[in-house]
Amino acid sequence: MDRLRGALDFCIRHQTVLGYSIVSLLTAASEQIFSAVVFKCPCNSANMLYGSVFLIVPAFILLLLGYMVNVRPWRLLTGSCPPEKCHDCSPWGNCARYCQVLVPVTARALVAPFTWIAVALLRANFYECAASGNSLIKNFICKNQGEDCQNLLFKVPCDEELSTKISSEFLSLQAQSQLIGWFLIATIMTVALISTCISRCCSPVSYLQLKFWKIYSKREQELFEIKAKEHASKLAEINTQCFFEATDPAPFHTPTNEDWRKISFLYTFNSKEQYYSMIHKYVSTNRGNSDKFQEEGENPTVLGFVDETHAIESGF
Repeated sequence: MDRLRGALDFCIRHQTVLGYSIVSLLTAASEQIFSAVVFKCPCNSANMLYGSVFLIVPAFILLLLGYMVNVRPWRLLTGSCPPEKCHDCSPWGNCARYCQVLVPVTARALVAPFTWIAVALLRANFYECAASGNSLIKNFICKNQGEDCQNLLFKVPCDEELSTKISSEFLSLQAQSQLIGWFLIATIMTVALISTCISRCCSPVSYLQLKFWKIYSKREQELFEIKAKEHASKLAEINTQCFFEATDPAPFHTPTNEDWRKISFLYTFNSKEQYYSMIHKYVSTNRGNSDKFQEEGENPTVLGFVDETHAIESGF
């Protein structure tokens, strides 16, 4: 039991790293299956198009999925242009705010696409197919060798012996792909480390306060889920009972549309007033009626977990 509790504590402490690791492993496994079962290079003039589509399009789809499963864009967009205010709604009016949210979201969404491309390059199947139909590769390998060399180059992905023969004097297409793959992985890891260092250096709070903040945010969302279910269940029970018994319901308070809107805003950090979430800010500012609630602050990337905890808990 102690070992199980220790394992659970480890998973909770490192849930972000473990989450990215699981996404990367699943993406790598999907690429392996996709490459072995679906991909069949045509070995003709369509090599470039076919190989490029298999290398890039799945990565683009994974990028879109990364945006869709992240809660912060939806918190920003939901209710931002209601019908009654549609004529005043301008997509460029909050451009800076959208960019501030989308930059860290994009960084997280790129984990799966880059994993797909890196694994595909290391396996070399997609690149070898696409490069064998590329005009630059053709001009480099088949310079002054006529059309026969080009036709043979098209067939390289389907014939290992032919690949060895043609690339004997040059770096093989498979080797090129693997070198690009390792260079891409090294670049991504370097950028990720530098970005993390900059983000932590620019953190408005200390290390231990940040740790406390994450604990608070997670616990608040757990309690919010419990209370929301209890409240919704009780309201549903009252309305259903009144429907079948033809009686009038007793007074039952639920948050107003404005209350829900206020706690759904994206969190912004204000060094003058210390609030750990939008609910904390709402409660501490007279249900959001104080002028302090309207005060905007900065929204550092390192505090993005304040909005994203709800996505982890509720599976949004």
